[in-house]
Amino acid sequence: MSMAGEWRRRLLMFLNRGRFQRELDEEMRLHLELRRQQQMAAGLGEEAARQSAQRRFGNVTRMKEKSHMAWGWNWLESFLQDAGYGVRSMLRTRAVTVVALVSLALGIGANTAIFSLLDAVMLRSLPVKEPQQLVKLGIEDWDGITDSFACTELYSYPFYRQFQRKNEVFSDTAAIFSLMNDVHGFVDNRQESEMIHVQAVSGTYFQTLGVGAQIGRTINEADDSSEGDHPIVVISNDFWKRNLGGDAGVLNHKLKLGNTVFDVVGVAPTEFFGTKVGEAPDAWAPLSMAQLIPPHWGNYKDNFSESLYILGRLKPGVTIEQTTANVNVLFPQILRGFPDAKLTQENVARLAKTHVQLQSMARGLSDLRRAYSEPLQILMGIVALVLLIACANIANLLLARSTARARELAVRQALGARRMRIIRQLLTESLLLALAGGALGSGFAAAANRLLLRMISQGTDTGPLDASLNWRLLGFTLVVTMCTALLFGTLPALRATRLQLMESLKSGRGPSGAGRTPLAKILVTSQVALSLVLMVGACQFLRTLVNLNRVDTGFNKENVLRLNIDSNIMGYKDGDPRLTALFEEIESRVNALPGVQAASFSAFTFNEGSWNSSIRVPNMPVDRNVNVVHNIIGNGYFKTMQIPLLAGRNFGPQDTATSQKVAIISEHMARNLFSAGSPIGRTYFIGLEEGVSAPREQLVIGVARDVKFGNVEKPAGYIDYLPYTQREWGFGDFEVRYTGEFSAISNEVREAIHAADRRLPISHVMTLDEQVSHSFANQTIIAELSGFFAVVAVFLSCIGLYGLMSYLVGRRTGEIGIRMALGANRAKVGWQVMREIGLLVIAGIVVGLPVTLFGMRLVQGMLYGLSRNDPLSLTAAIAILMFAGLAAGYLPARRASRVDPVVALRDE
Repeated sequence: MSMAGEWRRRLLMFLNRGRFQRELDEEMRLHLELRRQQQMAAGLGEEAARQSAQRRFGNVTRMKEKSHMAWGWNWLESFLQDAGYGVRSMLRTRAVTVVALVSLALGIGANTAIFSLLDAVMLRSLPVKEPQQLVKLGIEDWDGITDSFACTELYSYPFYRQFQRKNEVFSDTAAIFSLMNDVHGFVDNRQESEMIHVQAVSGTYFQTLGVGAQIGRTINEADDSSEGDHPIVVISNDFWKRNLGGDAGVLNHKLKLGNTVFDVVGVAPTEFFGTKVGEAPDAWAPLSMAQLIPPHWGNYKDNFSESLYILGRLKPGVTIEQTTANVNVLFPQILRGFPDAKLTQENVARLAKTHVQLQSMARGLSDLRRAYSEPLQILMGIVALVLLIACANIANLLLARSTARARELAVRQALGARRMRIIRQLLTESLLLALAGGALGSGFAAAANRLLLRMISQGTDTGPLDASLNWRLLGFTLVVTMCTALLFGTLPALRATRLQLMESLKSGRGPSGAGRTPLAKILVTSQVALSLVLMVGACQFLRTLVNLNRVDTGFNKENVLRLNIDSNIMGYKDGDPRLTALFEEIESRVNALPGVQAASFSAFTFNEGSWNSSIRVPNMPVDRNVNVVHNIIGNGYFKTMQIPLLAGRNFGPQDTATSQKVAIISEHMARNLFSAGSPIGRTYFIGLEEGVSAPREQLVIGVARDVKFGNVEKPAGYIDYLPYTQREWGFGDFEVRYTGEFSAISNEVREAIHAADRRLPISHVMTLDEQVSHSFANQTIIAELSGFFAVVAVFLSCIGLYGLMSYLVGRRTGEIGIRMALGANRAKVGWQVMREIGLLVIAGIVVGLPVTLFGMRLVQGMLYGLSRNDPLSLTAAIAILMFAGLAAGYLPARRASRVDPVVALRDE
């Protein structure tokens, strides 16, 4: 019989075991009755015939056991019996069971929750055809638009088309616009606009990924053949369900984006979210329509407007080495072949040194992976240590319980039970405990996942990241559960079955206190040592968070409201004077509100990306590695942000679209990029001669204090400020410095904006302080979670200390009674117990110190403003552990000091 057939037979036998058992009993009864009749026919009496028949037939119970073994499910019945007995045993010691289940639920749940996030961000493959065959040109996940010559991360549309035709290593290639178009658009004829996230892609995008449509069709090459002629979109499954109610007639719907109406031609599959983990487009449009989709980024025909990712699917049998070689042959050929390529000596030299590297696209692109890979790995280590502490704690509890069950186990061994059989019974109980803890932990993980996703997405929404349960996650939880059962169950099971039968049967006690204590003390010491590691880490991460919040950003982040206004919905083009008038009206209306001290538009506020380029200062050497960040602002920006001007003047009404182009520069820029002396009245050029765009001359009229722009951990860089009256920009950011309640002022600001134009969508309303905090969200998450898990670890260690000392005091009650009868002082007895606890905690600290110092080096890159060994965090953690340990031992010490000698001696 085949293996599958054998398992099928065994399964059928198990499912119908009741019927088979009845048939077996009936068959044995018939055999015995037949033999009895034969003996009576031979002349024996009825009772003698029955006894003779039983002797000749053999041991009925043994024959049933052999039959069960032949049926193939005897082991399962034995396991179910052990499991039933284990459940009853755990119910008899409910306090121990509850503590163990809570410990396991926290340990296993924490591991499952962090692993689910790790899996979603770092491990999971894209839901596309053979994702391991996809590669991307360039190894950095840049996003934006650049005209830098020989850029290896972003590419122009003409470059993509030539590369598509000339490459010899990809079966399919595709291009993706590197920026998501966040558009306030309209569905059909609805009056209210809504945010729609649109991704512009090439006509080969879905074909290259091997993704079809569940309804309608996907974007094809014909849709991307000529600019502005194919207003079609493919929408996501979530957008279809959320905004169109899953309407079967979805292909009859339209989306209005800017001034263009797009036809819905298809719905993407349910599981498809695009190619960037943590970003889920609502719709995909062809790159040929990119200029018509607000905010009208990119240039379809510009050879050096580089804004696209290029990815390809490898041909069968082609290696990465062959692909890299072919790409690096084509890269300089295509750039040199553009008629407008500025092949200066410097650009030619740069091109000769440029090497395009390839990146696997199997797991997609991800800003989250870059920001959270290290924190998630650290958190995975933290929760693993918490689980080890929980295992040590439960092992101690099971050791104590096995002592109470010593007589039961001794009786079973005396009646012939083998040691391995009892060990199997005890391990089955441990497995049941672990499985119950794992089930509770899975529920805890499901709830924790939503909290973690909100923390990562920095809001109340969980974002587009999918960290739900899947087969890989369930497999991980099962493996962790089984390993946990072995970790905390093996030692107690082995220890519990090493009995002196006569002593245990007489006294009901198991191994002597002296025999059990060393193992229990080792477990408690290990808990303290691991708790030290976690507590020091938590102290360091919390101090890092405090330091980051105290960083001087150069502007006053307190009492500033900031929000986004999408002016693209108005349909005005950049440079339209009506836009400038609208911005000035809004600033005027908001400035007139009571409680408002200043208000201004700006292109960027903090940690929102940037527009940056090289500059040229006359009579100064050009450093092409220096990038200056450009911010376009209103006249009230410096007052709103409370950035002091160190020299010169602010922008004013004299700075118009037709007047001399002016700029205010940061002190860092004035000090390092201009020659000695005041830069006021001097000029510089934005852009270089060899760039695609013509350089723009700017007159310096002021110098502002240095500010941090995108990261509080990095020093202030080069920044210049340009007035929006002279540099067109479709604004998004609006800042208001206020006094009073945030909620009240935010409502008044909304009303003032809508008084200027009710169509303007307002979003992302928050304080500037919150926005700055979002820039170090990864440190915030790791500080909060490490602090929580450190508290859990110390709590579990305290339970271990309390349990051990309570056990020791209970076992030594007679000894304490004798000492008190001989005149020992109660305070001294209590002090001795506290002294023993202190020694255990100190031993754990000594053991954990080397591991802690090693761990401090591992997380050094995640810390800010701390010394290498950080004695303050180490001292604080040791003090917390000492206090918690002594607090855990207080009740056992108090109990020992109150022992009544008469009662203790009588019981002994």
